[in-house]
Formats: sequence, C-alpha cells, structure tokens
Amino acid sequence: MAQRIDQPISLDAVIGFLVSSPLFGDLDPEERAEVVRILEIQRLQPGEEVFHEGDGGDAWYVIFEGQVDVVTASVPSGAERRLTQLGVGAVFGEMAMLDHAPRSATVRAASPLTIFRFRRSRFEELLEQGSLGAYKLVLAMAREMSPRLRRLTRQVADLIEPTTPAEATDAAAARADVLNLMERYRVSQ
Repeated sequence: MAQRIDQPISLDAVIGFLVSSPLFGDLDPEERAEVVRILEIQRLQPGEEVFHEGDGGDAWYVIFEGQVDVVTASVPSGAERRLTQLGVGAVFGEMAMLDHAPRSATVRAASPLTIFRFRRSRFEELLEQGSLGAYKLVLAMAREMSPRLRRLTRQVADLIEPTTPAEATDAAAARADVLNLMERYRVSQ
C-alpha cells in the first residue's frame, strides 16, 4: 500500500521495503541495519531534479515511491531527450558513485517522489570498514548494470551490422549523422 508523500515513513516500512527489494535481499539483519544507518530519505515534487547531467556523483538512490524521468541533452541541439522512466525499487546514480565520473544524465521526479539516498562518502566508509553488506550491495549494483550494458551492446551491434534492408538504411543514415557531427565538432575517431 502506497504512503502519502507528506506522511512520515516508519522504520518498519523502510525495513520491509529493503527486505522485499532484490538489491537488498541478500543482506542479513545486521547488514540491513548498517545500510539503514546511512540511508537518507529525500522527497521531491514533479519536475524537481535529483541531480543534473555533468554533476559530480556524490550519492546513489533507490526509489521508494513514485517515478523519475532519466533525460539527457542531445548533441548538437541541446534539446532534452528522455532515455527512460524508472519506478519503485529502481536503483540509479550508481555508475557515478562507483567510478567517480560526472553524471551521465539528468534525473527528475516524474511524480511525487520519495527516494532513499546513500551518500558516496558514507557508503565508502562502510566499504573501508570491511562491511560485507556494503560489498554485497556493490555486487548487486553490478548485477543491475549488467543487463543494461548487454542491451546497449546489442543496440550498438544492430547499428553497426543491420539485419534487414530497412535497418541498413537507418544504420547508414545514423553513421552519416555521426560522421557529420564528428567533423563539425572535430572529434577524433
């Protein structure tokens, strides 16, 4: 049963969510307690940004309630393009947290939103302390990212090696666009 966004979230609700989540499912009660101690609850209204493309990756997030849009500015127009929408239980922001690179997209609330925020500095403290729970979460994040990378690899492969005449025409046009952008912005191959 969904809670109203303006209502406090009980510790039982947080723990129940973590227990039912695939990301946190392998944690034992002590490991979950470590995670709960560093968890911050953040609430946003539709249109508010969680973070902006290019920002430093200072945290990762799990959606407790609501949905977010993941968008990026397209090159060269700068117009925004929605990549995906994520809902309850989804993890995001973990790439920048793991590799310390700038955010690769903007994430904003698509509905009233409640998220669990995990600061990188506090999460890294758990890792430095040898927390098995923190290491289990890193493994779970890798398992979350793996299917995304496989899909992306398949999409790139389809662009490079089209299997139908229509895909070949689309791929040729896409390659021409990429080459034109590379020439215009002097991007080396």
